[in-house]
Formats: sequence, structure tokens, C-alpha cells
Amino acid sequence: MKLAIAQINCVLGDLKENSAKILRYAEQAKLGGAKLMLTPELSLCGYPPEDLLLRSGFFQACKAALDELALRVSGIAVIVGHPHEQDGKRYNAASLLRDGKVAATYLKHSLPNYAVFDEKRYFSGGTEACVFELGGINFGLNICADVWEQDAALLARKAGAQVLLVLNASPYAIEKQASRYSALRLRIAETGMSVVYANMVGGQDELVFDGGSFAMDSSAQLMMQSAVFEEELSFMEMAADARPVGEIAMLPGMEAGVYRALCLGVRDYIGKNRFPGVLLGLSGGIDSALTLAIAVDALGADKVRAVMMPSSYTAQISLDDAREMAGILGVHYEEFSIEPLFQGYLATLEACFSGRPEDTTEENLQARIRGNILMALSNKFGSLVLTTGNKSEMSVGYATLYGDMAGGFSVLKDVSKMLVYRLARYRNTLGYVIPERIITRAPSAELRPDQTDQDNLPAYEVLDGIVECYVEKNLTIPDIVASGYAEVDVRRVVHLIRSSEYKRRQSAVGVRITERGYGKDWRYPVTVRYQDNF
Repeated sequence: MKLAIAQINCVLGDLKENSAKILRYAEQAKLGGAKLMLTPELSLCGYPPEDLLLRSGFFQACKAALDELALRVSGIAVIVGHPHEQDGKRYNAASLLRDGKVAATYLKHSLPNYAVFDEKRYFSGGTEACVFELGGINFGLNICADVWEQDAALLARKAGAQVLLVLNASPYAIEKQASRYSALRLRIAETGMSVVYANMVGGQDELVFDGGSFAMDSSAQLMMQSAVFEEELSFMEMAADARPVGEIAMLPGMEAGVYRALCLGVRDYIGKNRFPGVLLGLSGGIDSALTLAIAVDALGADKVRAVMMPSSYTAQISLDDAREMAGILGVHYEEFSIEPLFQGYLATLEACFSGRPEDTTEENLQARIRGNILMALSNKFGSLVLTTGNKSEMSVGYATLYGDMAGGFSVLKDVSKMLVYRLARYRNTLGYVIPERIITRAPSAELRPDQTDQDNLPAYEVLDGIVECYVEKNLTIPDIVASGYAEVDVRRVVHLIRSSEYKRRQSAVGVRITERGYGKDWRYPVTVRYQDNF
């Protein structure tokens, strides 16, 4: 028999459109000869629904949509993920739709409560296996986190399953696909079953789902691999021995994968929230250059507006490079000098500031003037402001509240500075869009004469390494020092990370690409006196 995976991009809460999409894919799968189609986790409503799951009306609406979809599915069996209410409890469920009805329902066993997941807040865990027969093969169901532990898969095997069908909403992170392969190989070794793994694709707030659905046979050999970062209907033949056979798509390298994740995150955040376009401050620096390239690749040049806002500290090469890049990409570009506004602020504050030396106050004024201009343009034209700061800067507070942090979506929020450079060079391999001088010159905020980022920060190679150890790997200070970093640098960076939490709490949502970004999976208190010494 032939089986299909509908790797679809769901819009959270749009039950009508999600149902229609599942039905369209089912019809295509049927035309392609498939007898069974698998969809991702919570495909009916989108993932993660978060506190919508605390509302009884949401479950009622999902049930009505599921029942209607079941009536409309014909000539093919479809597995659909959905929220489910039963005996006063709520579950993350998957149902078999066949012959115009809901023929069977599986309740997810393992409820993840780590990283970006918070399922124990919403769901109860199931305890039973769900196995059904189709085309002479016994299929068992699991949902996402179930296969990261052994119990649910073993239960399916003991209930007679030959093939394990797994519905997933597994978010993208660097090297995540390798982790998925490893987890499934463990389950295959324990159960001897073939596995078909369907993953969601698309952006949802800070999360990006990369797809990459796949199938492995009972010897854990990869037998089918879908593409990543795009919707796709994939087919495989299920042999009589329950061995899946399909096409294997090539997966992108690290930089290409991250770049595509960022583009998808931007495209879906803008599209699903129905913004007409985006605008950003273009400084002639590497971060805004990469953000502009991603925005254009994600949305098209006609939906992107770049604004250069020079001051007396802005170098001519910054203006030249910004103009060149805007011209290459063909975006709407304009320049507003902030110098008259800056001098007006200084004149207003002159008496109050009398006798005090210039410091970061004057620098922050410039950033906030620029933020005001961008927000005024956003209000007038409806476009969303993209902020351009990276993870390295956000970690240590090298950003200005209501200035360069002003905006609605942070494209590089989880991208370290050194990775910014790698992504810029990668983008230029696809076609030259970022002037070489932007990549090679020393980074600077250009808020005072002859300023460079390294005036106040460790070298970015050092900063990024310490941030990775402390934030992403959760290492202690002694462990980080033992890995080769100077203790003075480690303690300084850790202090800056902890003291900048109040800024991060006010930062825009942004794409998550690592296993720990500054979003759902970073929950440090703002008011705290604990100091890291161990």
C-alpha cells in the first residue's frame, strides 16, 4: 500500500483553513494512490495553542471542526492531530478519520515540560496504545515527545503494531534533525518497528518548524526524507514486510538551514499577522544588512522599506554601503538626518546636564530618535518595524530600550555575532547583495567619534563562546573557565547577562534557532540578588 505525509504549514486557531488544507492534501494523496495520510501534531488547530487550551470553547470548536472534517474525508484514511476533551480531562490527541467518522483516537502519553514546551500546564497524559489495521499492516500511533522516551512505542509494539506513525510539531534548532534521527533509532532498536515521522512546517511567533519528515525501516535505515522549510506531500510504498520506501531529499548545510529558518520565521510572522510589509533602520553595518537581505528574501523587495538615519558620527562609507545595498536589492530607501533633532534634544537638556560629562546618555538619545522615526513610519504606513540586534548584543545589554530595540519582530534575536558574519557570507554565495566592506570593517554603533563595539565588549569570538556556554549549555563559571576562557572575561560577561534581563523582557519576539534562546525557554527573574560563583 501507499502512504502519504502531509507536511503542512498550519495557521494557529484557523480551524476552517487548516481543515480545508488537510482535505486538499487528502484529495491529492488519494489521487496519488495513497490509502493513508499522516498529518503533524495538532494539525487541526496549529501548534502551540498555549492558553487557548484553557478555554472550553476552543475544545468545542476543535471537536466540531474534527467531526465535520471526518464527514468530508472519503476514499482515504487520514490521521489528524487535535486537542481532545474526554471525561473532564484534556489531551493532545491524534484521530484516525475513516469512512466518514472518527474511527479511533490516541492520547499523547509524554507531555514535555522543558525548553519551549509547557504541555503539563494544559494536558493530561494518555496511557493506552492505539493500533489499527489497513492494507494488511498494523499501524500504531505516537505523538512527538512520546518517541523521545521508550514506553509509548513499546506499548504500541506489544499491542501488535508493525509500523509506528508519529505526529510531530518539533521546532527547528541547529542540528535538530540529527537528534530526531538518534531518538527514532533508539525506538526502532527497542521495538523492531519501522517508523514514519511527520513534522509540521512554518513559523509561529518565535518558533520555526522545519518539516523534514522522514521514514526509517526496522533496521533504522533512512528510507524517505522530505524537504525542509516548505510544505510538501511525500509518498512512500509500504512493502508487505512493513518496510517504507520513498524518495530521499538532500538536507541543507548549517548556514543554509539557519538562513532558511530565519526567512520562514519572518515570512510567516508578517503573513499570518497580515502586516502589509516591514521597515528597518539600515546603518551600513553587518546586522542591519543581514536583516535587510533576509526580509527581502522572505517577503520580496516591494514589501520592504529601508531607512538610513545618519548623524554627525556616521561615516561616509556607512552611507555609501547602505545606498549600494538598497540599490542592489531594489527596496524603497530614504534618508533622514537625525542631527537637527539630536541638537534640539541637547539644547533642551543643556541646563539640566550642565557640569556633567557626556556619556552613554547622549549615545542613547541618538538611538531613541531613530526608534521614534521608525515607529512614526510604522504608524503611518502600517508596516512592522524589524529590529536588527543580535543575540550577542542582547545577552550583554548592548542595546538601547526604545531605541534600536524599538520594533515588532527581532530577526537576529537568537543569532550570535559570529554567526551573523557566516550568514552574510553564505547569502552572498547565492548572489552578491551585501557589500564586502560591510562584512570586513570593524563593527560600530557610530554613536561617538571613532567608536567600535570592542571598545566596551570582549572580542566577539570570546563573547559568543561564553554566551553559548552559559546560556545554551547552562555551564557553571568554573566549567566555562576550565574550557579555556579567562575568568575575568567570564565573570564580566555573566554579570552583564544577568543584569540585562530587564531589557530582554521588553525586547521584541524573534526567531529561535538554538536549543535555548531568549524567549519561552529563558525564564530568569528580573529582580534577584543571587550571584553566580559556582
